[in-house]
Amino acid sequence: MKTFLLAVGYMALALMAAAADTAEPFAIRGFHLDLRIQVMKMPALRQFAEQLSHNGINTLIVEWEGTYPYRQDPLIANRYAYTRDEIAGFVQFCRSLGITVVPLQQSFGHVEYILRHDKYKALREDEKDLSQVCPSETEGNRALFTRLYTDLASTHPGPYIHIGGDETYLLGHCEKCKKRAAEAGLSRLYFDHIKMLCDIVVGLGKRPVLWADIALKYPEYIHLLPRQTVFIDWNYGWPADRFGNHLKLVGSGYEIWGAPAIRSDPDNYYLTCWQKHFDNIRDFIPFCRSVGYKGIVMTSWSTSGAYSSVYDSENALLELSAIRHVYPVGGFDMLIQAFEQAVADPQPLDVTRFIARYAHDRYGLDSRDAGLLQQALFTAPYKAQASNARALLDSARAAAHILHALNPAANTDEFAHYRLMADIRVFYLEFMVIQTSLNDGTIAVTDAITHLDALRKEQPRLDQEFIRLNRDLLYPSALDEENRLRNERVDQLYERLSRSR
Repeated sequence: MKTFLLAVGYMALALMAAAADTAEPFAIRGFHLDLRIQVMKMPALRQFAEQLSHNGINTLIVEWEGTYPYRQDPLIANRYAYTRDEIAGFVQFCRSLGITVVPLQQSFGHVEYILRHDKYKALREDEKDLSQVCPSETEGNRALFTRLYTDLASTHPGPYIHIGGDETYLLGHCEKCKKRAAEAGLSRLYFDHIKMLCDIVVGLGKRPVLWADIALKYPEYIHLLPRQTVFIDWNYGWPADRFGNHLKLVGSGYEIWGAPAIRSDPDNYYLTCWQKHFDNIRDFIPFCRSVGYKGIVMTSWSTSGAYSSVYDSENALLELSAIRHVYPVGGFDMLIQAFEQAVADPQPLDVTRFIARYAHDRYGLDSRDAGLLQQALFTAPYKAQASNARALLDSARAAAHILHALNPAANTDEFAHYRLMADIRVFYLEFMVIQTSLNDGTIAVTDAITHLDALRKEQPRLDQEFIRLNRDLLYPSALDEENRLRNERVDQLYERLSRSR
């Protein structure tokens, strides 16, 4: 906590600690659910909302993306889209639980799923990079997002619409935007577009919500936005001024919510940074209290939002594939519970004590075994590279061994998620060692084929366990796709090498 607060660089530690003791409870206690991939079945979505409500969550930000069935823009919906009756029923169900559903409609960056269609091609900032609308196409954007927000407002009676606004990497990219940026600056280019979006939302009787990273980076024209606007300051374990001068946001007069994460970079198929997320909960929530944020929202990203494009001809886009996948949200109940406790308790979360109590209450583990659980989850949380794969494999095997040796007396399926995550990491690192050894010439091709064949024999067990633990959460085709993508590199390398025999 102290290290994090010192990183802020502007406020005395004593003042921050005193403010934390006297801060009001968060009015908004929220959870952000990312449905861009790993789309939850509706019964699972309802069960998840009920679980959140039992622990004091009163706001659910849902990033529907292609799962929302827009009436006037039906091309946006994907194969997992809910029906309008399902959306309305879910929103009403959440209201009965005391939870307000806030729809998140990305409206600047992260709109590949819209711009991929020719109907919207005139709004693209770049013809090939489909991630961002061009803020200079004002009338086209206004027409599109008026339709989308109006539709969302009809099914979401709560007071907010989240408009996104983060990670606008192409800001000032096209020729029209370059000219505008040269004349008025990137801040004006950004906030002119955001103001137009906010005005639409306010005109619908709602309050606009947006991510704060670009406002922190280019704050000069933040004052253009209506006073009803809410910013969400997302921070996943870095100094408060990573994106820009934090004091300008705090002093802007706008309402601000904070947002830690339970799934974020560098998490992927093969890595979950448990310690990073626990530390993020422990450090950032008290910081948000100390600076007077009115809300706190736990983010849970199913992907980074970056996609690779597959074309079946020069100009015909066939598919957008998410570059990064993570383990499904059903495996993170312990982190969700840690977040909920940290929101309710004015004192910073004692991570070790929390894990010990959770392990005792949920799994019947004694203090020694709880310590082993924490040790296994926190072991070597690093991305695998050629230079470290062998060392990480040893650590991953040791962690997996600990998890399989522990004997939970209750909630064994929940505990099985930890084991499966660890086994998937071992599987991947074993592949990385084989691939690295082939590249540096320390393994013969015949030996590599033998090792790959052993990995392929392990695939069915991992695949079946992944399906068993997540079948109530995800659709069968999504489960099959997750397994296929996780195994693809092993299968491809095996097939290539086998042809050389």
